[in-house]
Amino acid sequence: MNNPGSASFFAKLSTFERFSGVTDAANYSPLPEDWSLAVADIVGSTAAITAGRYKAVNMAGASVISAILNALGHRDLPFVFGGDGAVVAVPAESVTETRAALSAVQVWVREELGLTLRAAMVPMTDIRKSGHEVRVARYRVSPEITYGMFMGGGASWAEQQMKAGQFAVEPAAPGSRPDLSGLSCRWNPIQSRHGVIASIIIVPGESAPPARFSALVDEVVAIAGEQERGGHPVPAEGLHFPWPPKGLDYEARASAPRRLRPLRKLRILFEATVSIILERLNKPFMGLDVQLYRADSAQRSDFRKFDDGLKMTVDLNEAQLARIESILQAAAKSNICRYGLHRQNEALMTCLVPSPFQRDHMHFIDGADGGYAMAAAQLKSA
Repeated sequence: MNNPGSASFFAKLSTFERFSGVTDAANYSPLPEDWSLAVADIVGSTAAITAGRYKAVNMAGASVISAILNALGHRDLPFVFGGDGAVVAVPAESVTETRAALSAVQVWVREELGLTLRAAMVPMTDIRKSGHEVRVARYRVSPEITYGMFMGGGASWAEQQMKAGQFAVEPAAPGSRPDLSGLSCRWNPIQSRHGVIASIIIVPGESAPPARFSALVDEVVAIAGEQERGGHPVPAEGLHFPWPPKGLDYEARASAPRRLRPLRKLRILFEATVSIILERLNKPFMGLDVQLYRADSAQRSDFRKFDDGLKMTVDLNEAQLARIESILQAAAKSNICRYGLHRQNEALMTCLVPSPFQRDHMHFIDGADGGYAMAAAQLKSA
C-alpha cells in the first residue's frame, strides 16, 4: 500500500552543507518502503572507453537522470551519476513513468549513441528482504541545488541484481525517444591545473568497522582539501565557452528528431556565439549573466559524492595523490576498504540545463579518459 506522504520524503529532508558530513549516519534517513531504485549502466563501457568513446558513455549515463527527471516533471529526487550509469530513487506514484522513461532511454542510447544501456527497477521491499538498506542524505551545494547521497549497501545490491538480469526494464519499441530537454555537454575537456585528474572510488571492506571506514574517507577528503576548493577540477570562475561547442552532435541527437537536427545545430551554434560575445563584453544581457552562469556551473557540479562509498574526481598534485594511494593501499590490506583509482590529464563536464536564465542547472563531473568506469573496473578486480 502506498504512503501518500512518502512522495515528498526527499524534499522534506534536512540538508548538510559541509562535505565532511557525508559519512555521518545522522545525516541519513531510510528511504520509504514504497519507493524504488531505478538503476542503469552501459554494457561493455570499458571497451567503449578504450575505443575513445567516453564522451558518449558519459552522455548515456547522464541521459538516464535527464529522462527520469523530465518524465516526472520535477528534479527534487535523490540520484547519483556514476559516469557510465546512474541511480535514481523514485516514489511509488512515479514508478510507471520512470519505467517508461528507462525503456525509452535504452532505445535512444542504442540508436543514437551505438551503446547498450541495461536498466532495472528495484523495489525497496526487495532490497530490505535481501538484508540491505538504503539511507539517503541531502547535500546542499547551493541555495538552489541539492544532491542525494546513498548509504546502507542497498544501491550497490540493486546494481548487482540488474547486472544479473533481475528486475529488468525492457527497451521500448524502436524509434521511441525520451524527453532529454536540457541535456548538454558543450564544454571542452578540463585540463588539470595541478598535475593529475584522479577518479577515485572507495567502498567499505567486508566487515569493516564503520568508524574506521569513516575516518579513512575523512583522511582522503582532507588531503584533497589541501588543494583549492577541495581539489575541484573546475576553476571557481567556471570554464570559458568553447567554439565550436563540444558535444554539438550529441546535444542535437538528444534534443531534436533527425529531420530537425540541422536547425537544432544552428540554434546551438547561435547560442554559443552569443555566450562568447557576452563573456567578452562582461555584461548581462536581457536577464542572462554568462559570468554568473559560468561560476554557477563550477559551484553546482558533483565532483565528489557518496554512493555506498566515496566517489570523487579531483585535481591534485603528484605528491597528494601518492599520499592518498599509500593510505588506500594500507587500508585495503587491513580490509578497511576496497578501492579503484584512475589517473588522467583531463576531466569532463556533462550538464542538465533547463534554462540558462535560471540557477537550477546541474553539472556532472567525471574523468575524461575512463574516469569512474575505469576506477570501478579496478575495484571489481581488487
